[in-house]
Amino acid sequence: MKVIAAYLLAVLGNNKNPSAKDIKNILASVGAEADDDRIELLLSEVKGKDIEDIIASGREKLASVPSGGGAVAVAAAPGRGSGGGAAPAAAEAKKEEKVEEKEESDDDMGFSLFD
Repeated sequence: MKVIAAYLLAVLGNNKNPSAKDIKNILASVGAEADDDRIELLLSEVKGKDIEDIIASGREKLASVPSGGGAVAVAAAPGRGSGGGAAPAAAEAKKEEKVEEKEESDDDMGFSLFD
């Protein structure tokens, strides 16, 4: 990731074709080690390609990846006709759990078994 980030920083700095030396200089400026193999792999993969096209292609690929969490939002939304009482009950349960955790930690009060 750090090699990709350094490459993108070089591109943002108006260097349309960063070299391995440019990437190494950026990494060295923040105290990161430069892995020559990874730099060469990245440069070979992006050679002759426009970075904006690469990013657009990546976004298309990520759009098809399920991110999870969508089902939770749908399940938490109250349906039509329901009173919507599930959400307040869940909130109360969370509050109760937090209170119990505090009480358990206070029981010890800094004393151990071997004092």
